[in-house]
Amino acid sequence: MILSRNLCFARGGQPLVEDASFQLHPGWKVGLVGANGCGKSSFLALLRNELHAERGDLEIPPRWTLAHVAQDTPALPDAALEFVLDGDVELRQVERDLAAAEAAHDGLRIAELHGRLDEIGGYAARARAAELLHGLGFADADFARPVAEFSGGWRVRLNLGRALMCRSDLLLLDEPTNHLDLDAVLWLEGWLKSYGGTLIMISHDRDFLDAVVGQTLHVENRRMTLYAGNYSAFERARAERLAAQQSMHEKQQREIAHLEQFVERFRAKATKARQAQSRLKALDRMEEIAAAHVDTQFTFRFMAPAGFSDPLLSLENAAVGYDGKALLERITLTLRPGARLGLLGRNGAGKSTLVKLLVDELAPLAGRRSAGRHLAIGYFAQHQVELLRPDESPLQHLVRQEPGTREQELRDYLGGFDFRGDMVSAPCGRFSGGEKARLVLALLIRRRPNLLLLDEPTNHLDLEMREALTLALQETEAGVVLVSHDRHLLRTTCDELWLVADGAVVPFDGDLDDYADWLAAQRAAARAPDESKSARREARAQAAAERQAALAARRPLVKEVEKLDKQLAAWQAEKSRLDAGLADPAVYTSPDRASLAAMLKRQAELATAIDAAEGRWLELHEALEALPVE
Repeated sequence: MILSRNLCFARGGQPLVEDASFQLHPGWKVGLVGANGCGKSSFLALLRNELHAERGDLEIPPRWTLAHVAQDTPALPDAALEFVLDGDVELRQVERDLAAAEAAHDGLRIAELHGRLDEIGGYAARARAAELLHGLGFADADFARPVAEFSGGWRVRLNLGRALMCRSDLLLLDEPTNHLDLDAVLWLEGWLKSYGGTLIMISHDRDFLDAVVGQTLHVENRRMTLYAGNYSAFERARAERLAAQQSMHEKQQREIAHLEQFVERFRAKATKARQAQSRLKALDRMEEIAAAHVDTQFTFRFMAPAGFSDPLLSLENAAVGYDGKALLERITLTLRPGARLGLLGRNGAGKSTLVKLLVDELAPLAGRRSAGRHLAIGYFAQHQVELLRPDESPLQHLVRQEPGTREQELRDYLGGFDFRGDMVSAPCGRFSGGEKARLVLALLIRRRPNLLLLDEPTNHLDLEMREALTLALQETEAGVVLVSHDRHLLRTTCDELWLVADGAVVPFDGDLDDYADWLAAQRAAARAPDESKSARREARAQAAAERQAALAARRPLVKEVEKLDKQLAAWQAEKSRLDAGLADPAVYTSPDRASLAAMLKRQAELATAIDAAEGRWLELHEALEALPVE
C-alpha cells in the first residue's frame, strides 16, 4: 500500500501540505481533488520521485510498476501504434532480446523468450494497443502515421494511450479527460473501472469521478483528508461540515433558496422527454452540491442581453463542409431565446463544424442560414484562448473592450472570476490554461450575448468554476448550444439533445445514458465484421510464432543428435576393432604388457563413452518427440 506519515511538501519554497498521514490500499481508485494550486500535481510528482518531501515519509511498494502520462511529446517519426506499444517496457525488452537470440541462433533462449512473451500477453499486444487507440478516437489509418504529424491535443491522447498500455501497479492521471470528447471519456471511464491496479487521479469532471473512484483525497488549507466514497459522497460530507459553521450556513441557505427557484422553474417546464427528467433529477441534487460550494471564489451571472429576436437563428435544409465537400447535409434547426441544446456525436462527426456554421465562420454549401435582427452571439472555443494578448492583463483586455466603463466596476466584475489583487493587472501570457479559459469566458459574458455557442467550455476549468458556470447558464435567458464532454454540465443545462451522426443532425430521443448505450452499439457494429478476421489473424500469428519457437528449439537438438550419431559410429567402429584384437589369445602371451594395458583401458573408455552418448541420444529424441512438428 501507499503510506503517508506526517508528510510535508512545498514548491518553490511555498508550503503546500503539512503533516499529512493516510493509507491507500492496493486496488483503490482514488480521486485527488482540491482548488487549483493546492498541491495536487505536486503530490503526483512526489509519487513519481520528481519532487522530494520537506519532512515526513511517503512509502510506495518498491516492486510496483508506475505509469503516468508524459507532459510533452517530441515530434517523433515513430508510428502511432509503435509509440503506444512502447508503453509496455517489458514487452519491448523481450522483443529486443528475442531479436538478439535469433541473430545468435540460440534456440533455447528463443524458446524461453517466446514463453515469456506468451505469459505477458505479447502475442495480443498489438491488438491491445489498437483497442486503446480506437477507444481514444483514432482511426485505423492513424496507426501508421508518425507522431510528428499529430496536433498537440492528439499527442496528449497518444501519451494517455502509452500510459494505459503499461501493465502498471500504480497509475497516476492528471486531468485525463481534458483533450477528450464525450465518446472517448465514456470509453476511458469503462477502461478505468476494469483497471486492476491502484489509481490516483486528478479530475474536474464530477460525473467521471463519481463513476470511477471509490475514495476521495481532498487537499485544502495545507491538509490532506481521505474520504470514503466517490466525489458526490465527499461533497455531501464536506457540506455537512461547512453547514455546521454558522456563517457558512447562512450563505448556504441563500444559495439553496436561489436554486430552488430554478428547480421549480424547470419542474414546471419539464416534459415527458427522458432528457428533461434526467435534468430534473440533477437539479434536485444541486441543494447538496451548493452546500459544498458555498465558499467558492467564483460569483458571476450572465448579463441580461440588450434585446432578442425570435427566432434568434435558423438553418433551413443547410449543408456545411470543407473545400466544397459537405460533411453535414439537410440541416433544419431553429434556435429561440431560452433554447438549451446539447450536441452529441462521435469524434469527427461534425459537431464543431455545425457550431462554426451557426457562428458564421463557415458559409453554408447549400440551404440557408438566417440570423435574427438582434442576434448577438457569444462564441467560446479553445482556439480563442490563443487570441488573448499575452502582454496585456485581464483588466487591460476588459478596458479595451469597454473603454467607457469605470475601472472599479471592471475590477469588481473580474473578481467574480477570481482575478483579484495583483493578478488582475498581471500579463495573461503567464497564466495557466484554466486561467486563460476563465478570462475568455469573462470577456464573452460581458458582451451580453443572446445566443451562446460553447464548444468544450470546461477544458482546464476546475470543479468550482464549472459549478459557477452551470449556475450562470441555468439563469440566463440567452439561447445555449453546448458541445461538452462534461456530462454534469450537459444534464443540468440542456433541455434537448441533438445527435450529429452519418452526415445528419437530428433530435436524440433519450438521455445521456441512452447515448452511452448508442455508442456501445455503434462500436459493436463496427467491430463485428472484423472480429472473426482479427481473431483468425491473431491465431495464425500466434501459431506461426509458436512454430518458429518450436523450430528454433529443435534446431540445436537436431544438430547435437547428428553430432552424436557421427561420434557413436566412430567410437563403435573403434571399439569393434579393439574387441576383435583382444579376442586374439596371442595378445595375452605377448611380452608387450604395456600395449595390452592400453588396449584394455581404451576399451573401457569407449564403452563408458558409448553408454553416455547413447543415453544422451535417447534424451534428445524424447525432447524432439515432445516438440510440435510442422
